[in-house]
Amino acid sequence: MLIIPAILTNQIDELTALEKKAEGIVDRVQIDVIDHKFADNITVDPLLLRKDHTILNLDYHLMVKSPSEWIENCIRSETFLKDRIIGQIEEMENQGYFVDRVLSLKSIPGLAVDLPTGVDKLDQSVLSKVEVVLLMSVKAGWGGQEFDLETFRKIEKLVRIREELNMGFKILVDGGVTKELVKEMENAGVDEVAVGQRIFEPDLKGNLDLFKNGKN
Repeated sequence: MLIIPAILTNQIDELTALEKKAEGIVDRVQIDVIDHKFADNITVDPLLLRKDHTILNLDYHLMVKSPSEWIENCIRSETFLKDRIIGQIEEMENQGYFVDRVLSLKSIPGLAVDLPTGVDKLDQSVLSKVEVVLLMSVKAGWGGQEFDLETFRKIEKLVRIREELNMGFKILVDGGVTKELVKEMENAGVDEVAVGQRIFEPDLKGNLDLFKNGKN
């Protein structure tokens, strides 16, 4: 199980400080990008990250209107990076266009499904091209929400789709994830989880170990 620290902030200085905490401990951090249109919150513009020279791989989780219009803002010039650009399907006119656009810019595409949206809304014809499908286990927009147990039903359905189509995409669960839930999700077929502010304090490395082991 891969534990991905997630940053939801509108302060670039705070974001930079948290990234520095993660360097040498994890190689991937999720950046939540919210535009105050898709969800009632606003966070950092990914363009600002071009000024940083972090060697961390980034997951840009686009909780925005028209995710395809944000793709170019997420592209960094360093060719050795393996950044992923993950867009909410609720705001896409064409999932295939989004995926192909990300690929054309030499980045890695993913699709995200909000809590009220069924996994049947995923365009199965493009799933062979994505590396990850993100399932929100809280309503997109704010940190600190409680994990919705109905997410396990969606995990089960998505695992079934993956097996029936013989696909290799990873399943990433994001929102309200606790140490006690990690092992259960891993057993259900989840490959990765994103964890917000609670993973950083007081000690990132110690918290990562606790999450991986599913201990209090």
